[in-house]
Amino acid sequence: MAELTPLAISVLALLNERPMHAYEMYQLLIARQNDRIVKVRPGSLYHTVERLAGQNYVRATGTERAGNRPERTTYEITPDGNEALRRRVETGLEKYVYEYPLFPVVLSEAHNLDVEDALLRFRRRVADLDDWLAELDEAIATARAEGVHEPYWLGGAYVRAQLAAERDWLATTVERIESKDLPWVPRTT
Repeated sequence: MAELTPLAISVLALLNERPMHAYEMYQLLIARQNDRIVKVRPGSLYHTVERLAGQNYVRATGTERAGNRPERTTYEITPDGNEALRRRVETGLEKYVYEYPLFPVVLSEAHNLDVEDALLRFRRRVADLDDWLAELDEAIATARAEGVHEPYWLGGAYVRAQLAAERDWLATTVERIESKDLPWVPRTT
């Protein structure tokens, strides 16, 4: 069996809460801001549900139509789906997998930019990270205020810690470049 993608994990977890149709899953993922940790698009969500059904991890329980809206098929998680979800969460928690993010690659090639251009872009990224951190802080505060138990938003807290570490490291790097503690070697042409 193929390993569950992040979106498949999210779908199975939602269906572990209760049966629902794909559009409802999409709305819940967006409302819960899970689109910050999982790439969610309606088309990919529907495809994921179909793939999970083909693997017997979910099954259709009925179809309904409301007014002029298209038919919506409701799905539920199967015992095999529940087991696959549990296994994937277990292995995902205990085993580190390097995911080859873009930022270390472009950071390693930043020396190809003039120092002022690099500094400008680093500062923009710091500002962007500050915006993301503010949004995460607001979401976490809302979850706390609404009494959402912390295990349900641990992923958001983790992402926040990661972003804060990156922002702090990058801000320090900017300071080091500006103070000449980190000499910027001009690119050669």
